[in-house]
Amino acid sequence: VQLQASGGGLVQAGGSRRLSCANSRRTSSNNGMGWFRRAPGKEREFVASINWGGSSTTYADSVKGRFTISRDNAKNTVYLQMNDLKPEDTAVYYCAVALGSGTATMTGNYRYWGQGTQVTVSS
Repeated sequence: VQLQASGGGLVQAGGSRRLSCANSRRTSSNNGMGWFRRAPGKEREFVASINWGGSSTTYADSVKGRFTISRDNAKNTVYLQMNDLKPEDTAVYYCAVALGSGTATMTGNYRYWGQGTQVTVSS
């Protein structure tokens, strides 16, 4: 499985950004997917997760109401729409394939990880 995250970049506070994560092989359509992030000097943290069919989502409290996770199984792609970005959202964002079909918040419940894409929010 190869996961390629894209869409990162520099954005001003209050702005928006859409991240994409493409899976080169059709191996994740029955699995939940998730986004995590790692800020400088901090541990990787959960951001959002979506179940295999896209009917259930889970968010970290810090992004709830601002970020939206979605997926298109026909395109083997999961998205993270980020609105009202804040400087504290600055991090490398990673997508991952869950072990099961539901949502998951712990890194140990994911088996495949992408390389990450940098998002920098300026104040």
